[in-house]
Amino acid sequence: MHMQFISNYPWYYTFLCMIAGLLYAFLLYFRDKKNNQRSKLITTILPIFRFTSITLITLLLLDVFIKNSTTEVEKPIIIIAQDNSSSIIANKDSSEIKNNYIPDLKKFTEALKEKYTVKLYRFDTESKPTETFDFKGKETDISKVFEDIENNYANSNVGAIVLATDGIYNKGKNPLHTKSKLNAPIYTIAFGDTIEQKDVWIQAINQNQIAYLGNSFPIEIIVNASGLKNKSVNLSISQNGLVIKNEKISIQSENFSKPFNFSIEATKTGLQKYTVTLSDLTEDKNKTNNVQSFFVDVIDNRDKILIVANAPHPDIAAINESISATQTYEVDIVLINELTTSIKPYSLIILHQVNAIPPKILEELKTTKKSIFYIGLNPPPTLLNFSIPSTNNKLNDAEAILNKDFSLFELNRELKNGVNEWPAIKCNFGSFNLANGSYALMNQRIGVVNTETPLFIFNETNGVKTAGFFGDGLWRWKLRDYLDHESHQLFNELIHKTVQYLSTKADKSFFRVYSKKIIYENESIDFTAELYNQSYELISEPDVTLVLTNEKNNRFNFTFSKKQNNYQLTSGQFPSGEYSYEANTKVGDKVYKKTGNIIIKEIISEKINILANHALLYQLSKESGGKLVYKNELEQLQQSILKNESIKSISYLQKQITDLINLKWLFALILAFLTTEWYIRKQQGGI
Repeated sequence: MHMQFISNYPWYYTFLCMIAGLLYAFLLYFRDKKNNQRSKLITTILPIFRFTSITLITLLLLDVFIKNSTTEVEKPIIIIAQDNSSSIIANKDSSEIKNNYIPDLKKFTEALKEKYTVKLYRFDTESKPTETFDFKGKETDISKVFEDIENNYANSNVGAIVLATDGIYNKGKNPLHTKSKLNAPIYTIAFGDTIEQKDVWIQAINQNQIAYLGNSFPIEIIVNASGLKNKSVNLSISQNGLVIKNEKISIQSENFSKPFNFSIEATKTGLQKYTVTLSDLTEDKNKTNNVQSFFVDVIDNRDKILIVANAPHPDIAAINESISATQTYEVDIVLINELTTSIKPYSLIILHQVNAIPPKILEELKTTKKSIFYIGLNPPPTLLNFSIPSTNNKLNDAEAILNKDFSLFELNRELKNGVNEWPAIKCNFGSFNLANGSYALMNQRIGVVNTETPLFIFNETNGVKTAGFFGDGLWRWKLRDYLDHESHQLFNELIHKTVQYLSTKADKSFFRVYSKKIIYENESIDFTAELYNQSYELISEPDVTLVLTNEKNNRFNFTFSKKQNNYQLTSGQFPSGEYSYEANTKVGDKVYKKTGNIIIKEIISEKINILANHALLYQLSKESGGKLVYKNELEQLQQSILKNESIKSISYLQKQITDLINLKWLFALILAFLTTEWYIRKQQGGI
């Protein structure tokens, strides 16, 4: 550590402070005639105390600073990321990995710790710091590892990244496109077998998640095979143990891949489970990927939605495609001047840029109390619960900013972040007058200014739900979503959540329980419950319990957590299968009960492909200046890292400037000197 005194005044001012202290001590003591009567020790100590005190006090007036310089050495960080997915132990060497490799990895880690700072992670769908591995991960996302490393160590001295995996990824982006931007070499430890085995498997099943009773729905099954040319296998689809579709497949090439299409009739409502099976072949080395199940929610009918437009517009196509993508709704489109049919069959009316409605249609809208979703700049003033300013055709380019207090429905995190990046659209200039009970989902952002002017609002009055989007150019958001994510998923979710809220009929029950019907086994089962009193006011005083039952009739008991306006329950993750639940509560003498079913789907990504991708690992290492080794070559990897001269410590010079007047101990020292001096002088009769 190096310490230096600096000041805003010339250096000789310090001597003036010392002279002032010396002069003060001389005038006070050396001219005192009583000095002859005092001991030599007293006449020496008291002037020193006075000289020191006055000198320090005057120095404090000069804005003196203390500059401390320290040198800190940061050792290189070696990040070891171990693949924890089930494909790692899917081959013949699984016992070797558990019995030999894991102990060797610990020795390897301890050896590196002598020279480096070592961080050990495991990853599958997520990555987390740990020193234990169970190889039970259901999916592998290598790109997520690099993203986490970059987020956590962007400003650190990362010497090297050690990636231990088989190179198989079935989630996320290509690791070559997302590898760390830390400019650190990536050393890869290769697992698995790159020799293709004889295998036939179900690559994918594509089907609608929703079907309608009495209709047929299509299903596409993609079957792959390797090394089984001229063999045959039987493909069957069964429901409740009964085979409903059957087809013989002739494998015509060494690397075989072919889609097979079927049509299945929906004969029963509710969640229906179907199982696709490939018959066994003696030559097939991996039979775990020969069976897959899928689920279809069969409903009685679907809601009808009417889009009424003033004129053709790209917004209409964007909205229609988003609504139709869910297969939940039937959409009709008509121009306002061609609307002659009744609107009674429709659960939601979407008006696009319609500023005048024929009296007959307007009266029917009011009497039938249909939900209305208006999109445009000039809504009919008598139709919705808001009024817009007279703008004289003045428009603003406004971006959207989400209202954090919006609570009518929930948007996922990706959509919340994505909205802020979507382009500006044309909006009316001025502010809006909203009725009570209106909720803004989005407000306008003009340039960099976040305004309180609503862009997207919802309202419910006397049981009638309405929504208004006061802009022109929704289609731009859809295009931007595809540009950013190569899909319309976020835009579709925004439209779907809006339509779902507006078209859903009000639930008049006093006890309501919500949860997803189909989830994956790596997701937690979440429940939300609402409880109302006889005046339909939300209450949360009574306890709400839930019993979850699996196929083996095992029961799991839970109690909801009470929130301000509802109840929440996160029951955790469960194995795949079919579950039923029963929620109960009691208000006064009345007992309420809600039941339902949940399907937890098995994730089979790690079973479909077990062929290691060492070419990917080699390319990751080559492009970053690292090296590929195999799992039994950890000692060789250790030497490569130790001999890499680019992996070295970094020295940082830390400078800290402290104002002398901020040193509390200095004030304590001055006070101690003056107090001691005063006490001695008093005892000696000098005061």
